[in-house]
Amino acid sequence: MQNPATSTRVYLASLGCARNQIDSEWMLGRLQRSGAVLVDEPGQADAIVVNTCSFIEAAADESIDTILQLARYKQTGACRRLIVTGCLPERYRQEIVGAIPEVDLFLGTGAFDRIAEAVAGTLCASRCILPDPDTLPVAGADEPRQRALSSMAYLKIAEGCSRRCTYCIIPKLRGRQKSRDAEDIVAEARQLLHSGVKELVLVSQDTTAYGHDGSGAVDLARLLDSLARLTADSRGECAPDEPADFWIRFLYGHPESIDDAVIQIVAKHANLCEYFDVPIQHAADRVLRKMGRRYSRSDLHRLIDRIREQIPEAAIRTTVIVGFPGETEKDFETLLRFIEEIRFDHLGCFTYSDAADLASHRLGGHVAEAVAAERMDAVMYCQAGISAGNNRRYLGRSLPVLVENCVERGLYACRTAFQAPEVDGTTLVRAGSLKPGCFQQVRITEAETYDLMGVPE
Repeated sequence: MQNPATSTRVYLASLGCARNQIDSEWMLGRLQRSGAVLVDEPGQADAIVVNTCSFIEAAADESIDTILQLARYKQTGACRRLIVTGCLPERYRQEIVGAIPEVDLFLGTGAFDRIAEAVAGTLCASRCILPDPDTLPVAGADEPRQRALSSMAYLKIAEGCSRRCTYCIIPKLRGRQKSRDAEDIVAEARQLLHSGVKELVLVSQDTTAYGHDGSGAVDLARLLDSLARLTADSRGECAPDEPADFWIRFLYGHPESIDDAVIQIVAKHANLCEYFDVPIQHAADRVLRKMGRRYSRSDLHRLIDRIREQIPEAAIRTTVIVGFPGETEKDFETLLRFIEEIRFDHLGCFTYSDAADLASHRLGGHVAEAVAAERMDAVMYCQAGISAGNNRRYLGRSLPVLVENCVERGLYACRTAFQAPEVDGTTLVRAGSLKPGCFQQVRITEAETYDLMGVPE
């Protein structure tokens, strides 16, 4: 019998983080397998899917704006069905149905595997399908995944989060942590490498807690060891000191679970990027306690010292939140001094985003938005000087870069091992011709605040 989704033209808009992007790629893979035709323009689509984010208020607003913009194609285009998936319906399940009548169907995070039925219109009459997020399926290597052509691929190693940070809604949206089987992750990594991927970026809500959920998986250090030994050709495995033709990095490492085993594995393998993404969120002990972060400023100092003792040139990225309820001027000064002391290579700063369904909403001492914005500006001004100084140390050095794309004639956007995709700076290389998706040795000639410039060697 012919699949009901056959020949349906589908446009999918993906919002939010890298983890959401992977969910979108899995949904696109299922749709393509069902016979749907994927299109690049919403005006061409019979069905439009919006995979949403609602982690903070700004993300929820962007999701709603995108839904309403795309809903116009039900009047002006070919669109017959508008489907909203992901975190927005999961978070606002009570209010969402009546608030946006233009939407034909809402699918929660636990219903991504129903997307082909949703597009085909063969699901039940209910406009809202929101299974318990703890049942959210963790797609495996055999799950079809429709990726945009790129030399980099995100690789999701777990789903959900079992921590209880007071400012975070993720456990409600995604359920408890569920680690993927290590062999399945390695199998997907091998597929990606054979397809031409040159950088694997491991992600989850809490990457360094991989395997801690009692799922039978190995821990992150052993997973990294297995992945680092892969090669992109038929030779099978390579030795730790043997040059490999791809990079691996991991993002979203929790300070509490970055142990010596992980640091030592990164130091051991040449193709594991000496790069640690360590979102500290704050450095004042009283704010950390209010956030539900079970470590202190001293613990953070010791962790970063351990990383730098074992890997002197490690790049360390972090994110911080300012304006958290109860944050005093003294707390903020503590954070600012800590940033100055540590001299992070990369730093992202956010103002606290309040919502009634957060535990932190019930805390006293809410900080005025204008004050929080001033504090964010001060953090980023401080970090700009640090980043500029850190970048100057690369002047004159020869570094391998991954060529990503041609920006303009004779100018290529590339990344070093200490520049993660999408969140860090880039290395711009002036050259007659470079091949995207290949590694190139480059001599650094200029250093700006966040970016580098270089020429091929």
